[in-house]
Amino acid sequence: MANFYTDNEDLKFHLTHPLMEKMVSLKERNFADKDKFDYAPVDFEDTMDNYEKVLEIIGEIAGDIIAENAESVDHDGPVLENNKVSYARGTQQNYDAMVQAGVVGISLPRKYGGLNFSFVPYVMSAELVARADAGFANIWGLQDCAETLHEFASEEIKDEFLPRFNRDGATAAMDLTEPDAGSDLQAVQLKATLDEKTGCWKLNGVKRFITNGDADVSLVLARSEAGTSDARGLSLFVYDKKDNAMIVRRIENKLGIKGSPTCELVFTDAPAKLVGDRKMGLIKYVMSLMNSARLGVGAQSVGIAEAAYREALKYAHEREQFGKTIIEYPAVYELLTNMRAKTDAIRTLLYETCRYVDIYKSYSSISEERSLTPEERNDFKLHQKIADVYTPLLKLFSSEYCNQIAYDSLQVHGGTGFMKDFPIERIYRDARITTIYEGTSQLQVVAAIRGVSNGLYLKILRDNEQIQLKPEFDYLKHSLAKMTDQFARTIDKVTSADNAELYDFHARRLVEMAGNIIIGYLLLFDANRNDKFKKSAEIFIRLGKTENTQKVSFINSFDVKELGYYKF
Repeated sequence: MANFYTDNEDLKFHLTHPLMEKMVSLKERNFADKDKFDYAPVDFEDTMDNYEKVLEIIGEIAGDIIAENAESVDHDGPVLENNKVSYARGTQQNYDAMVQAGVVGISLPRKYGGLNFSFVPYVMSAELVARADAGFANIWGLQDCAETLHEFASEEIKDEFLPRFNRDGATAAMDLTEPDAGSDLQAVQLKATLDEKTGCWKLNGVKRFITNGDADVSLVLARSEAGTSDARGLSLFVYDKKDNAMIVRRIENKLGIKGSPTCELVFTDAPAKLVGDRKMGLIKYVMSLMNSARLGVGAQSVGIAEAAYREALKYAHEREQFGKTIIEYPAVYELLTNMRAKTDAIRTLLYETCRYVDIYKSYSSISEERSLTPEERNDFKLHQKIADVYTPLLKLFSSEYCNQIAYDSLQVHGGTGFMKDFPIERIYRDARITTIYEGTSQLQVVAAIRGVSNGLYLKILRDNEQIQLKPEFDYLKHSLAKMTDQFARTIDKVTSADNAELYDFHARRLVEMAGNIIIGYLLLFDANRNDKFKKSAEIFIRLGKTENTQKVSFINSFDVKELGYYKF
């Protein structure tokens, strides 16, 4: 019997972070639900016990059912019949198990059938599922549509749709991209027309590359304002599959995550309901939805990385060459130790980001019930600012690292890893999408560079320098302080040229420099709490120092006139 929660003690380490008590207090509103629901917690300890029990349930389903079905799901995939999608047998079995366990929509309030989970255990659940099968994580996670409806929809819409997720096992999809509107969502052309007599909206047009496209509930970005061509003409709508006014034209034949159907959809006079206010679809609601989805991809990436690392470690202990197991060779054990350090690195960034998101989202919800105190308002603004610059950093680093780790894991397997006899072949293919969907790595840099230009990353790093640690970690803290000085000088070097194009050209180098130091500190703080992370902190900081030095060398040797050499 495999349990993906109990076999990984690092998860409990992050679940029991010192900030959890504050997060739970904000989320549970002084445990007001205890008198309304017999399963609601009565205090902090009870809440944490609930979190662990549910994570154990999900961990067991992930290990015993989802992981066991992963290969057959990858082989069979979903099928399209009469313009409708049918999941692979294993996918349906996975989802039925989650529905029966009552763990669909666990972040929703209890009055809608959810468990009112905070972001950390909710995202942790996603990591467990992704470790078992990355493609299934896209289906179980509901594409963060349930959370978006809860945050922005009317009470009428919430009452209609939200209970269906846990009660009926409804699935969800976010229908954003189109054949001519991928990353540039303001180019969306699918039309939403209001029938003034009935007050009903009708959707007409095509959506493409839609994950889990034939879902029961869909959030659809559409052009509601005639004559517009930018983001201000877009609104967000909820469409119910029961209305039978949308067909699936085809399922895409993908490289990886093959169990998750990626569809092309055609809407024909499809009735839909407006979510929130007109014209705010992309500007407000989809931006929030995408940020939540990027947390989901972060969890998916960490789950993939964990799976890839474990496959490599297992194989390296079993495979013998020249009279000894291959893990005894320096070239192999260096790969494995770096893989472990990078997995620890993206996991600590994932849950640190979740904590900032969790706290500011709770304050935002509380502000709808009462006015925040000045102290609460300041805390809210701080956590929101940091969450906004950590989220693209997380998406960038976690997805890039999960690809590196999957690549190195396959390398440890050698020729056998290239065959379908071992799970790493599937894991390697599944990893590739993470740097692409929910915003490519290049787009994450565009979002994250704000943390460089507004000085927020540098402020965070300077604040970290003031945190007292155990004396035995002073040498690592000193290395990070020197890296921060180097980062500050490099920012000055780039900005002193007063050339926007040059700044954009070096943006990724600057963002990655910041990320290397930020993650270095996070691992150091983890090591300060538990010595088991000391090795990962040492290795990652050494790697980060080397990478940053290389980036600085390139920037310092670069002349603005050389920009022309990189243009076609």
